[in-house]
Amino acid sequence: MVDIRRRTAAGLNAGDTFTITRTFTEKDVDAFTEVTRDHNPIHFSKRFVELKGFRDRVCHGLLVGSMITEMGGQMGWLASEMNFRFKKPVYFNDTVTCRCTLTSVDETNRAEAEAVFTNQNGEVVLEASLFGVLPDAPERQVLQDLLDTDE
Repeated sequence: MVDIRRRTAAGLNAGDTFTITRTFTEKDVDAFTEVTRDHNPIHFSKRFVELKGFRDRVCHGLLVGSMITEMGGQMGWLASEMNFRFKKPVYFNDTVTCRCTLTSVDETNRAEAEAVFTNQNGEVVLEASLFGVLPDAPERQVLQDLLDTDE
């Protein structure tokens, strides 16, 4: 994650791409459930899962989608809109890679990005469009100062 913050402190441009990978566990789903109170049986009941036609219990879509907040948090991105397109289920212990690319950055640091999430089999499980504001020069200096105190 230090790399994302370092690159942001130096300044970002359209075309910049960031990639992170995470394996989702039953413990992650339990923690997400505790916070969101989303007790949909698709996450907990094998009987329900079978009736829906899935092979196993499914991770919360927004839990998987939250990978973009990991990147955005390191950037200091102030999000104003996020749109998700859930393509395939993510099962417990699946490893997901999120590749996020800035598609535009204007002179006021308003930015757009596209993110593609793939599982360990290379299948697209989620796509997202993001809009928000990237840090300006004084804010990037704060990010650099934070990096300098951590190193």
